[in-house]
Amino acid sequence: MGKAAIYNPYLDTLGGGERYTLTFAKVLAEVGYDVDIEWKNKNIIEKLSKRFGLKLSQNIKIVESVNRGENYDLVFWVTDGSIPTLKATNNHLHFQVPFHNVNGKSLLNKMKLFRIKKIICNSNFTKKVIDKEYGVDSIVLYPPVATDLFKSKRKINQICYVSRFSNLTQNKGHEILIKAFKNLVKDAKFNSWKLILAGGIEVGSEKYLKYLKSKAVNLNIEFVESPTLEVLRDIFGKSKIFWSGAGFGENESKNPEKVEHFGITLVEAMSAGCVPVVYNAGGYKEIIDNGKNGYLWQNSRELINITKQLVYESGALTRLSKEVILSSRKYGYEIFKKQILQIIE
Repeated sequence: MGKAAIYNPYLDTLGGGERYTLTFAKVLAEVGYDVDIEWKNKNIIEKLSKRFGLKLSQNIKIVESVNRGENYDLVFWVTDGSIPTLKATNNHLHFQVPFHNVNGKSLLNKMKLFRIKKIICNSNFTKKVIDKEYGVDSIVLYPPVATDLFKSKRKINQICYVSRFSNLTQNKGHEILIKAFKNLVKDAKFNSWKLILAGGIEVGSEKYLKYLKSKAVNLNIEFVESPTLEVLRDIFGKSKIFWSGAGFGENESKNPEKVEHFGITLVEAMSAGCVPVVYNAGGYKEIIDNGKNGYLWQNSRELINITKQLVYESGALTRLSKEVILSSRKYGYEIFKKQILQIIE
């Protein structure tokens, strides 16, 4: 097929956007491209493969520079908000963050965008912001979720939330969940219930995590720092309910970057049969059909009441668990691959 170049400035954060990038590389390699990923440390490919459970072919390699796609047939470039001058035959620019107020419609940006074949966003939520900011008409390619890696196990009285322990770029909403759980367990029905908060640790997040732990004293709350894939599979597999407070208290029109842009961990949890009860903001609204494959909440009272309703209503969790597993499958690898092939043709 030819040579493909890939660039992602956030590759070492090992998050959902990085899985997106690596899976894009995997698809290109499978259809015959020799894929070069720009990064200074060649060990990154091993870390990424291990973190996401992806088996990568030999025609994917790490190089120091892809020279913005020069002498490549195709480039997939994850932007930090700036518009690069890309030089491949076919240039694809990806926005995984809804950047705004960055002078996106400048004359220089318009000139650079002229060379871009496709602008790709990770959700309709991101697309709406990007199209307005840069004056473009982007397409949506939902992130690939390894729905086949997560399976429902014997469920226990457990609620989980998986997200980075950081509020530097997004409001992850851990504190509102701790407060809600504290009120929830006042109900005797929830005496045996446990809340698991799991996520990666970033530089500068130690203070935030310490603060959260201080709020969880004497509560049946477990913090799992930087969980491995196997640990995540176990958490999702056993949990009955998935909570999220991402974006709570934020104005998503004024600060779209502060809410969840899509929700990969939400879909992972769903694929393991966890019933979602998540804050009504950002990309979550595209995944959840309220009352059919999960629930959206506006305030802590709603979060608590919905959770109680699910537990008190006989058979509700079991019925919804089956529905959320089915809903998660539309974000699987084969669908992602099919859509990429349509984009690059």
